[in-house]
Amino acid sequence: MAVRLGDTAPDFTASTTQGEIHFHDWLGDSWGVLFSHPKDFTPVCTTELGYVAKIKPEFDKRNVKVIGLSVDSVESHEKWESDIGETQGTPVNFPMIGDPDRKVADLYDMIHPSANDTQTVRSVFVIGPDKKVKLTITYPASTGRNFDEILRVIDSLQLTAKYKVATPVNWKQGNDVIIGGSVTNEEAEKLFPQGWKTIKPYLRVLPQPK
Repeated sequence: MAVRLGDTAPDFTASTTQGEIHFHDWLGDSWGVLFSHPKDFTPVCTTELGYVAKIKPEFDKRNVKVIGLSVDSVESHEKWESDIGETQGTPVNFPMIGDPDRKVADLYDMIHPSANDTQTVRSVFVIGPDKKVKLTITYPASTGRNFDEILRVIDSLQLTAKYKVATPVNWKQGNDVIIGGSVTNEEAEKLFPQGWKTIKPYLRVLPQPK
């Protein structure tokens, strides 16, 4: 069964390149990004893992833990990591789940038989501190992911979790935001005493709350 937005992220115990983890305990009060790879020693995955390692400080400063997965073993991951460090210039600095029995992949519906019945597709799950799934993205095996976009979405998720706002198209950190559609003008006056610009009654824009 597919994992949908708002669902509690399935918990699991698994071996990783950084030891055994109990997923919810490992997340603790952090946000999390769980992302899967079709298999080890593949070219697109190698570039993805190297890039995530390079930008891990960006995840850290947002209180986000990242963890990868493929249906290969931890031992295979460890051999692959030396190639990633050599070719991408940054050693892998986050855990990779070994999932040869596909337990985690099946929990998160990461294997799509119409694409390949043995390999995981490129799934991404962003999980909040409440262990709820906040974002899901699925890419085909041939297309590398845009992790800058995933960081952008996390910025939006964290902002909108704190304030009753929404972020408009192509929003980036520091841009104007929109007052949530369920917020009345009376409530908005209390929440945003600095005021806002009304473009239409349903489209009220204000600077990003700090």
